[in-house]
Amino acid sequence: MTTAKKRYSDEELAEFKAIIDDKLALARRDYKDMMSQLDNSVSNDVADTSPTYHAVEEGTEVQSKEDLLRMAQRQQKFIKGLEAALIRIQNKTYGIDRVTGELIPKERLRAVPHATLSVESKNARRH
Repeated sequence: MTTAKKRYSDEELAEFKAIIDDKLALARRDYKDMMSQLDNSVSNDVADTSPTYHAVEEGTEVQSKEDLLRMAQRQQKFIKGLEAALIRIQNKTYGIDRVTGELIPKERLRAVPHATLSVESKNARRH
């Protein structure tokens, strides 16, 4: 009987790196778009001097900015997670469950490329 693999091969790591690079490019673009929307919402336009500008609209606008800021913060956290995953690929420690030391299944890493826990380890932490 063969012993269990301790890490993914360089070819497998290259596959995961490509997935992460694609997700990272998309995440950075989305983050940039969100920040651009936030920057533009602060600018002065005719809406804030228009007689139709009401407190209700202002409240809705503030809520939208808060929601957008929350989404941007989540996106930034996601980007940091992906960047950390790239470092783990460089170190050849990518895909290793940080609790058990076993390999995280490829299916999970393809779906959640920044994962550091298997589904089993993650569920065990909740209990």
